[in-house]
Amino acid sequence: MSYETVIGIETHVELKTASKMFCGCPVDFGAEPNTNVCPVCLGLPGALPVPNERAIEWTVALGLALGCRVAERSLFHRKNYFYADLPKNYQISQFDLPLCIGGHLDIETEAGARRIGITRVHLEEDTGKSTHLGESGRIHAAEAALLDFNRSGIPLMEVVSEPDIRSPEEARAYAHELLAIILALGISDARLEEGSVRLDTNVSVRPEGSTALGTKVEVKNLNSLRSLQRTLDFELERQVGILESGGRIAQETRHWDERAERTEPGRSKEESSDYRYFPEPDLVPLAISAEAQERIRASLPELPAQRRSRYLDLGLDNRSARLVAEGENYGDTFDAAVAAGADAKAAANWLTGEVTAHLRRAHMALGDSPLVGGHLAELHAMVKGGELSSTAAKDVLTGVLDGEGTPRQVAEKRDLKQISDASALEAAVDEAIAADPETLDRLRRGDQKIVGFLMGRVMGATGGKADPQKVREIIQERASG
Repeated sequence: MSYETVIGIETHVELKTASKMFCGCPVDFGAEPNTNVCPVCLGLPGALPVPNERAIEWTVALGLALGCRVAERSLFHRKNYFYADLPKNYQISQFDLPLCIGGHLDIETEAGARRIGITRVHLEEDTGKSTHLGESGRIHAAEAALLDFNRSGIPLMEVVSEPDIRSPEEARAYAHELLAIILALGISDARLEEGSVRLDTNVSVRPEGSTALGTKVEVKNLNSLRSLQRTLDFELERQVGILESGGRIAQETRHWDERAERTEPGRSKEESSDYRYFPEPDLVPLAISAEAQERIRASLPELPAQRRSRYLDLGLDNRSARLVAEGENYGDTFDAAVAAGADAKAAANWLTGEVTAHLRRAHMALGDSPLVGGHLAELHAMVKGGELSSTAAKDVLTGVLDGEGTPRQVAEKRDLKQISDASALEAAVDEAIAADPETLDRLRRGDQKIVGFLMGRVMGATGGKADPQKVREIIQERASG
């Protein structure tokens, strides 16, 4: 029997606001454990929450970017459950009246474009962080657990997709595109490896052609796109194997074990009724006016899909357009370079090649480097004008990234400027020929190997700074008499 995959993804995004969702404690991911806390985020008796306006606006911004309908009236609820990292024994979240409803996200796959529906975008507070001491890092094998409540109360936005995803590859493409939009909006650093974005996936299989949904399994807290795809690959194989052997899929929550490369059972899956939702009595309903929506809509930046389309129109290939559009600060740097006169393809090649390699070696983000768009434009002008060879341009770019100054300053400081003066190059060519007079006769008889031989001599004599194109032209002139 052939089976169809049905996947939905819940994406939890920590917003990078200055303070927490319902109190004034700072959001500082490097702070000592349990130092950014107060009676509100610790759930002490009598402490009252106050909503973070910026977090609400950013959630609405993402909803609008995804084509959602913003609710005229939204409400916070209490989601009741008991766990050590939840100090109030309930989480302030949203239930049946979320901030944003509906919407979609378009993705590109090898099979073509796909549209994935968005069920909702809502806002809640994060829980504390539990660290289980033991070899596996899991609670069932832990010798002890450490609790850090610095994360408790940080604004946590959740994006819930429709079960429209049909393969692990589509799931990865969906998550990639959503993260690119979040980064473009500037509402989160979106670092999966650091936990500021966490992915939960609901996956089931059903016979091909069936419209009924199979029993879903939730795999929680995936922290990379690679883990997401590998989790789904494994889970699909596991579920199909159970069905083909006559078994039944258990509705449960599972966890991905990176070392064992498999999912492991966690707990039975709860239904919404298990959380006993009821309206948060300490918070009034939210009303997002039409004027507020239009103000937020007008503030939206150019989104990754729009940028990619524009860059393709500038002549970039698909890969370069995607890397430039989605790299943090890459698009702004590229646009500034082109506006200052840089060739679009050259600027993109430098950004996705030498610049990216240097930043990785230095463990640095582009925004933290001294490179700006004007530097790429100046570098392009120097190469185009014959002041720099393409090889020397790479060395100059390295100097700029190391903070040595502008391209022209680096070129002069490192003595990398190319010799383009015709009289100086003619003298160097004539000197190379004079050192071995037979070369001229062989050149005039059509021996093209001599061209490379003479060019090598000239480049050596000039320390590699001679303009190779002009040197070749002068050699050809000497060959023609």
